[in-house]
Amino acid sequence: MHEEFLMGNEAIALGALAAGVNVVAGYPGTPSTEVLEAVAKRNPGTVYVEWSVNEKAAMEVAAGAAYAGARALVTCKQVGLNVASDPLMSLAYIGVRGGMVVMVADDPGPISSQTEQDTRTFAQFAKLPIFDPSSVAEAYEMIQEAFDLSERIGSPVIFRATTRIDHGYEAITVADGADWRRTEPTGFARDSSRWVIFPRLSRANHAKIEARNARLSDELSSYTRNFIMPEGPSAPRVGIATHGISTMYVEESLAADTCPRLLRVATPFPFPEDLALEFLSGLDEILCVEELDPVIERALLQICGKHGLDVRIRGKLTGDIAPAGENTVASVGAALAAFLGTAPPARVGPNALRLPVRPPVPCVGCPHRASFYAVKKAMGVRKTVYCGDIGCYTLGNARPLDMVDTCLCMGAGITVAQGIFHVEPDTACFAFVGDSTFFASGITGVINAFYNQADLTLIVLDNSTTAMTGHQPHPGTGRTMMGATVEKVSIEAILRAIGLAVVETVDPLDHAHAVETVRRVADEPGVKAIIFRSPCVILAKPQATSHVDGDSCIGCKRCILEIGCPALFLEDGKARIDSSLCTGCTLCEQLCPVGAISGGERL
Repeated sequence: MHEEFLMGNEAIALGALAAGVNVVAGYPGTPSTEVLEAVAKRNPGTVYVEWSVNEKAAMEVAAGAAYAGARALVTCKQVGLNVASDPLMSLAYIGVRGGMVVMVADDPGPISSQTEQDTRTFAQFAKLPIFDPSSVAEAYEMIQEAFDLSERIGSPVIFRATTRIDHGYEAITVADGADWRRTEPTGFARDSSRWVIFPRLSRANHAKIEARNARLSDELSSYTRNFIMPEGPSAPRVGIATHGISTMYVEESLAADTCPRLLRVATPFPFPEDLALEFLSGLDEILCVEELDPVIERALLQICGKHGLDVRIRGKLTGDIAPAGENTVASVGAALAAFLGTAPPARVGPNALRLPVRPPVPCVGCPHRASFYAVKKAMGVRKTVYCGDIGCYTLGNARPLDMVDTCLCMGAGITVAQGIFHVEPDTACFAFVGDSTFFASGITGVINAFYNQADLTLIVLDNSTTAMTGHQPHPGTGRTMMGATVEKVSIEAILRAIGLAVVETVDPLDHAHAVETVRRVADEPGVKAIIFRSPCVILAKPQATSHVDGDSCIGCKRCILEIGCPALFLEDGKARIDSSLCTGCTLCEQLCPVGAISGGERL
């Protein structure tokens, strides 16, 4: 054993390795991404690791491995679980042979997601056990226990962390690699009565699942990570029920001498009912402190009703805890003070340093800025709708670009554009999608558009990486997470195989050519595509930077007002370029009407 200072996601990865994981599959998504990357980095050479094309594929790869007796881990964020829910819901009925853990990173806030959905509620819906750690150290231990439970009950198990666990840090004690468990998969045993899902099998297994979860509720009441902390000597007849990172916020906010009875729920489903009954005994009132859904609150209300207990349960449903958003030490402290009738804990005063507001915009030199601008200039005042997608290019909605009219979920830009076209056929419909998202969930939409005779222009923003989540490889990069060099999957070839007659590839930083291409292609009938291909500026930075000739600059502000590059600013009525930020992409040089900007070097 040794001690390491680890990010929560690294701790989860090391816990999985210590548990003897054999196969890890996932799709990158903040805040989950580093789990799979850490497994790949610490891989002893015996673990198969892949970035799958999407979460559904990852779930099915892991299911196959678990069918064959391997220990398998799936990694995704909460919205990725939606993509994987189709196989997971059926897998809950089928079961597995090896241990299978679905690691889902929830994002209260949300900080970097479309939703702040609560995977604890999903676990209830799927009827799957779920683990909910409260610290980095506990996450390391708990994921090993999740594998053990999964293997013992023959079912997938969900492991739910949140952003503050995933990206928090702690010095923890971990096992040496030599002490990691070695799992030898037994291999797949053919048995269609078990592995082929049919209504009769599902009906029988549903009854077994309900009975199993009832037994687990009893068993989990004795699980050491579900516990009751006794009240202090002068505490009133009240209690606090909490979970996850909120446990830390509660403990930090309570004074030791007046600490009420505390219930910490580490397995919100199946809910530890016997432990909850012990907790409720002799109390008059409970405050449930949780993110995001009132899972504990509803469970306690149900238990009180079932057993006829006269205990008032308060929390989100009563307005004592905010119904949305992330909990903080301050918000929890204020809620506890109001509940207990004590003074709120002292916080940093009004003179504390406030950081400047930094609205999210594309990076300096990002080729997506040039792509959006080219389309905007080409379409001019024509009636046009720009359907966006999930990726760093969603930032194209920021002014002055203002080029993202819709954004729903991964791949939806293509199909949403079809829906708008069928209602407003006089509208020029554009659908923007990144290269990674194209492979993850865009191909289906293109096939649907072609088959159903939509009229739209597909714009594939190909920067040859999965940029938003940390530059992970995908099928178009020619690399795998195992380090193999493979043949790239051609976006052009896929589009032509679908049937698109017009597929053109352009450098978006060649502004004049890009604008001309958009004008020409947009007038073609049916589904047509332009691939704007230019490497992510984070991975491929030019050496030269642009600069402004102050004598030539006429102060028209076109470079500043039209593209919104953070490296450009106005000083004494003249445009200026921050050389510490500029990447020399030359876009501003091509826009300047008097040629006052020069020096850049386009890749």
